[in-house]
Amino acid sequence: MKRIVSVSIGSTSRDKKVIVRLNGDDYIIERIGTDGDFNRAINIIRELDGKVDVFGMGGIDLYLYGKNNKKYVLKSALSIANAAQKTPIVDGSGLKNTLERNVVKYINDQGGISLYGKNVLLVCALDRFGMAETFCDMGCRMVFGDVMFALGLPFPIRRLANLYRVADILLPVVSRIPFENFYPTGNKQYEIIKKFEKYYHEADIIAGDFLYIKKHMPDNMDNKIIVTNTITEDDLEMLKKRGVKALFTSTPEFDGRSFGTNVMEALLVSMSGKKPDELTQQMYQDLIAKFRITHRVVYF
Repeated sequence: MKRIVSVSIGSTSRDKKVIVRLNGDDYIIERIGTDGDFNRAINIIRELDGKVDVFGMGGIDLYLYGKNNKKYVLKSALSIANAAQKTPIVDGSGLKNTLERNVVKYINDQGGISLYGKNVLLVCALDRFGMAETFCDMGCRMVFGDVMFALGLPFPIRRLANLYRVADILLPVVSRIPFENFYPTGNKQYEIIKKFEKYYHEADIIAGDFLYIKKHMPDNMDNKIIVTNTITEDDLEMLKKRGVKALFTSTPEFDGRSFGTNVMEALLVSMSGKKPDELTQQMYQDLIAKFRITHRVVYF
């Protein structure tokens, strides 16, 4: 039985362990949080290195991608990634561009929701350029919330060209500063501070990283559509209470949980029998089709 372990700097309250059977093989998939403790994450990886098949690195990206797939290494994540000397480790970025383009097309083509003309709040596009570009290709009216949700400044970005310009400025800076300066870690993941409510209320669809979506979420989310990935049963209950209409996740459901893209990338690497750097986007697409990995859809 193969074992996939995602070591996350996120909250331990979101930990989960499941066994799934895919194409005749069993896989243990486990998520272990560290409540924002980078050293603990490093120690867990060192302890399990060589004893598991593939690591996922959760709650933080190793790579951020700009226009034309220009890659930036997130300095805060390097120490975690380097702790794995024997077992391959992935952060989800290799798969994210594929899955998150796919889920947008799925909503329009198979989800019964025409995206043309829809108002979309993408809370942070710097780590989801594929999703941003595909929403734009579908004719959506966009608000990119990177400056608001990452930096706390009330400056929405409405055009993809402007997003590229902001990315050219922010990515070299963001990649070098401590991760916790712009993303909720540890106990901050429990906090909801109501802010930028106008942009939530104007949107038909709210998309992106769930912790950013949750970060300033208003009480009233009537008839909103959420497009995200890592969702727990408690998250589902919260969305239902707030009146959300539907949820689409880029990753599938395993035992009531939608795991992050780092878990799915680790799983596909394990299935392929290849090293992460040997897999192309087309290979990921082929594996997704071969193993019938589907998006999660919940109507409340």
